Amino acid sequence: MRTVSAKLKHIGTSLSSSSRPYSLTPLASSHGKPRNPPSPTLLNEFVNFCYQRDLPKAMNAMAAMERHGIYADSITYSELIKCCLARSAVEQGKLVHKHVFSNGYQPKTFLINILISMYVKFKLLDEAQALFDQMPERNVVSWTTMISAYANAKLSDKALEFFVLMLREGVLPNMFTFSSVLRACNGLFNVRQLHCGMIKLGLESDVFVRSALIDVYSKLDELKDAICVFNEMETKDLVVWNSIIGGLAQNNDGDEALDQFKRMKRAGFTADQATLTSVLRACTGLALLEVGRQVHVHVLKFDVDLILNNALLDMYCKSGSLEDAKSVFERMVLKDVISWSTMIAGLAQNGFSQEALKLFDLMKASGIKPNYITILGVLFACSHAGLVDDGLYYFRSMKRLYGIDPGREHYGCIIDLLGRAGKVDEAVRLVQEMECEPDAVTWRTLLGACRVHHNVDLAIYAGKQVLKLDPEDAGTYVLLSNIYANSQRWEDVSEIRRQMREKGITKEPGCSWIEVNKQIHAFIVGDTAHPKINEINRRLNQLIHKLMGIGYVPDTNFVLQDLEGEQRDDSLWYHSEKLAIVFGLMSLSSGSVIRIRKNLRICGDCHTFAKLVAKMECRVIVIRDPIRYHHFQNGVCSCGDYW
Repeated sequence: MRTVSAKLKHIGTSLSSSSRPYSLTPLASSHGKPRNPPSPTLLNEFVNFCYQRDLPKAMNAMAAMERHGIYADSITYSELIKCCLARSAVEQGKLVHKHVFSNGYQPKTFLINILISMYVKFKLLDEAQALFDQMPERNVVSWTTMISAYANAKLSDKALEFFVLMLREGVLPNMFTFSSVLRACNGLFNVRQLHCGMIKLGLESDVFVRSALIDVYSKLDELKDAICVFNEMETKDLVVWNSIIGGLAQNNDGDEALDQFKRMKRAGFTADQATLTSVLRACTGLALLEVGRQVHVHVLKFDVDLILNNALLDMYCKSGSLEDAKSVFERMVLKDVISWSTMIAGLAQNGFSQEALKLFDLMKASGIKPNYITILGVLFACSHAGLVDDGLYYFRSMKRLYGIDPGREHYGCIIDLLGRAGKVDEAVRLVQEMECEPDAVTWRTLLGACRVHHNVDLAIYAGKQVLKLDPEDAGTYVLLSNIYANSQRWEDVSEIRRQMREKGITKEPGCSWIEVNKQIHAFIVGDTAHPKINEINRRLNQLIHKLMGIGYVPDTNFVLQDLEGEQRDDSLWYHSEKLAIVFGLMSLSSGSVIRIRKNLRICGDCHTFAKLVAKMECRVIVIRDPIRYHHFQNGVCSCGDYW
């Protein structure tokens, strides 16, 4: 890749070069002549069979033509090749290739390009390149076909190499070439070099090129560049709008993605499947259920689109609206492994583990083979329901039954499962047996189990392993400090705090969001910015005193020893989710579900608070934290107090 990058660096020189070092063994360039005068009847029959898509008769006629040295025009052969592609007739396609080169006949570049494209579509890249290498003349279509083929096959180095060779041969790329080669770029340096080349050739204003640039800048998390390319366009079409909306949504900038969607509609463009899929992804990231429901109305126009339905299903699952998700899933005429996996994971994350496992059985009965993500959802269901035996069975049999090698995420689920069940020693053995190297997430999972079960020495070891792999992880510093404090190891507490100060590491403050009337309201501990904060605090105090009357006691076991912000003892009553719950009670009608999204895992005190409020106020409260969803109703939570 370094060599290719060095070559791309001189793209300006290459664009004007006419040398041709890519010298390969060409076919004979002379055109063979038919041995016999053409037979109009045989040739006409062949042409008719090709256009009628009658492959067997066309092949028989072609064989007869070859015996007589008769050849059709390139357009007719292209129709025959289309017929081979439509029927996945690989062997017949190869016979066409053999025929057009028989008896010394030399087809035109146009037809050879079509044959190369045929091999590419059959995923026979070796055959495609062999034919390409023999071409006496290669034009921009020839090169672009090969570059696109390698880019689609994820052979990025090969695609970039061919682009450089194309320039050396003196062939100027067009908008399709740039669109293809951009897909092969994995580094910002190459993209910038290509971007400069487009400007030199005057192609930077082309819609296809701009769209590809936006896509690749977004893929590399360079959103400023992507937006700059987008804003420079005087006229925009739906493809470009989809590129920028999709790029923003994929990079978790949901707010900006939705803003661009609004601008697109104001500009007079109608959303298609690609637009709506990206908008749903933005709604999913922001947990904007009401906006997602509005998008659902547009989705109904494309009811049979599988990708769009899967995105809709994912949005409802990740917004905690399981009834809507189940409705979409049951209505779907077509379901693939993504549909099943999304629903299984959605049920598991929302605390309905038994339903998730039943759905997994239905999936297997339907004939759909589980994939890596499916098994991850199943193990998550077992982990968060404490189903140790079931989880170990699925984990140990996934390779044998489904041919899926366990990955870090699968190991993480089982380590979490064993740790939650108090089987810390077994969890440690599993970490040691991992075929892949444990990452920070794995050690963090073990650290959490050790904290819960008060295994101090192992917790300290796991915490140090996390910090080796992720030295900026504020949560682990804080957790270690707490463990030391609970063990009266004050010198170690001071050392942890000193390290945090020196490295400038601060704990992320807890924040909760709630959607009311299509607007997002954010709360942090000790919030004074919200316009109704005084009324919220007054109502919260009243509510806590009412709860105390029925036995609620704030649980200070969940107040950590040295955290800033939400975790301070004097702020226990004012955790962000408590503020959001009270605001929801004030702002939403009695029949509405209170839905809250939170950036940190919910603490035990707030969990108890939410259960009691849901019972006393006869409300349904759904809280989404980074790990799972909690559905509170009638004084119980869907997690079964196991989180």
